[in-house]
Amino acid sequence: MLIVLARPAEKAPRYCLSFTAAGLRPELAAVIAGIHLEEQGDWARTKAAVLERNALQVRSASTGKRLESELRQRLQRLTTRQLELLARGTSDDRSAMAWLAVLKRIQIAADLTRQVLLEKLSGLDPMLRRSDMAAFYEACERAHPELAALAPSSQQKVRSALLQMLRDAGLLAGKAGKGGTLGCVQRPLVSPQVQGVLEDDDPALLAGFLLSPATRISKAAKAKAVKPKPSATAASKPAPKDATKPAAMPAAKAAPKTSPKPAAKKASTARRKAA
Repeated sequence: MLIVLARPAEKAPRYCLSFTAAGLRPELAAVIAGIHLEEQGDWARTKAAVLERNALQVRSASTGKRLESELRQRLQRLTTRQLELLARGTSDDRSAMAWLAVLKRIQIAADLTRQVLLEKLSGLDPMLRRSDMAAFYEACERAHPELAALAPSSQQKVRSALLQMLRDAGLLAGKAGKGGTLGCVQRPLVSPQVQGVLEDDDPALLAGFLLSPATRISKAAKAKAVKPKPSATAASKPAPKDATKPAAMPAAKAAPKTSPKPAAKKASTARRKAA
């Protein structure tokens, strides 16, 4: 007999919990992205240039190293187009690309956005409450023991950092209230440029901005859907008659009355005389 052994369930990848070393910091992420583009895409030279120039404007070398390391590891997951938008885009574009880097590196932030914030909006209950966050963290700890192993102070630091990044990225508005509310969930401002780089990378990333993948219509479908408008000259002309409709036949003329033939008239006269 063959005995099929049950395979152990695969463990979820460990959460990255070092993100508390840096918040969203879109302005500093833009500085690193700009230097990276100057260094022709070489991350080793980028790191050296950022630290040598003190480009992040920190007071101590240790703080600079910790901040540069965390931000660089996020930005290394962005595409070249995303880095260019981060370095040269508007302030909203910088915030969006910094948040995208967070979503790509910090899985707990991506899970929070999709499992809690997106559900709040789809359920027409945009108010985020402490009970929502408590339920989310409780579920996370079952699959991620590394989160439960943190000291209470570190757990609180993780939760505070996540909430602040949500506010900085524009996904959470308002302050925490006395009734257990943390703010109102909202969709952040996303420019066409940001939406374009997200869709080109992976349309599933739109969920991290509380958006659904855009439906693209092919050129052929667009051409088929658009009907040409009639010209003014064509509109002014009367519509031609339907060629397939048979023309009305003229009414048949009444046949003229025929007078009696002369031969028959003569025959009747001759019979009268003979009588």
